[in-house]
Amino acid sequence: MKRLVVLISGNGSNLQAILDACQQGRINARVAAVFSNKANAFGLERARSAGVAAHALSASAYESREDFDRQLIREIDAYAPDLVVLAGYMRILSPVFVARYQDRLLNIHPSLLPKYPGLHTHRQAIANGDSEHGTSVHFVTDQLDGGPVILQASVPVFSGDSEEEVTARVQHQEHAIYPLVINWFVEGRLVMRDNAAWLDGNPLPPQGYAGD
Repeated sequence: MKRLVVLISGNGSNLQAILDACQQGRINARVAAVFSNKANAFGLERARSAGVAAHALSASAYESREDFDRQLIREIDAYAPDLVVLAGYMRILSPVFVARYQDRLLNIHPSLLPKYPGLHTHRQAIANGDSEHGTSVHFVTDQLDGGPVILQASVPVFSGDSEEEVTARVQHQEHAIYPLVINWFVEGRLVMRDNAAWLDGNPLPPQGYAGD
């Protein structure tokens, strides 16, 4: 069975969706380990509750981002993952890390990329009066939130919405689409080729499968 390693920084709701999907057979793989840059991340408790190895590394113990990432690579590689999944991992990855897992590194970002890379995406959508917001699953490259988009899901933004309401709406979609994309990869349907996402032998449009 294919092995996943998941990286988190916080609550781990997308991690839970992945663990559930593996347990239910919707992802034909298992989570071999979970890593966090925050020792108090609740997602580590989710991993332990599921019987999955849980590890925390503190950036303050390393002199540079590259040193931290090299140690993270060594620990991840001990689990020989077929796919590395970022699920709310809030550290910017060094080029050495991205290169190590090139073509097998996924992220989910809470916006309809290329709109709103970086932080506070829901706040920006509300402040700008957007009527539509959403989430994107993409391959990771050296460009922050800039790798090829695989699948997007949109949600409405209503007048008077709070940031919490929009967040909950987006997360509901994230929990649906991330396991789906992970399983596409595990089953060999999804690959990254020529800096583009390909599904079932066909290149996806810039907005991913949902944009076709």
